[in-house]
Amino acid sequence: MGWHKSSYSDGAHNCVEVCEGEATLVRDTQHRELGHLEFGAPAWIALVEAVSLTR
Repeated sequence: MGWHKSSYSDGAHNCVEVCEGEATLVRDTQHRELGHLEFGAPAWIALVEAVSLTR
């Protein structure tokens, strides 16, 4: 389980990293010291589906 930059990050100011495992962890690349958000599989799937609908 390792962190990687999201493919949706713009590379300049809006960067997030994700770590996938039993839970999906999400953190701000520029402020890693502030911690992360944790999503269980059902919540992560719902979030990704909701965001996909807005594109």
